[in-house]
Amino acid sequence: MKGKLGEEKAASVLAAAGMDIIARNYRSKYGEIDIVAVSAETIIFIEVKSWASFGPEDLQYSLDIKKQQRIIKTAKYFLFENRKYSNMAIRFDVVFIQGTQVTHLASAFMESV
Repeated sequence: MKGKLGEEKAASVLAAAGMDIIARNYRSKYGEIDIVAVSAETIIFIEVKSWASFGPEDLQYSLDIKKQQRIIKTAKYFLFENRKYSNMAIRFDVVFIQGTQVTHLASAFMESV
């Protein structure tokens, strides 16, 4: 499952888990975030990875520190543009899709200080 199909699957799984999807494919000058969701008092920035032959343990190779920093900068810009979410807790998740299997890694990485 690639690209858009993977993101559709991830969004439906997240919504079924009770998250409100508030943005898809959010873009800024810093990068893109696949899905932005809200759950309780937390805003969640979600990267979706769809691979046919790799496992979740391989995420470190495609979600290196440079990619994480781009996602964090993009998230900050999202919060700047959407100030109503700026007082919420922030979380960075990854949804990994391999075939029909969906693995949701909550708090996959954090903003480094």
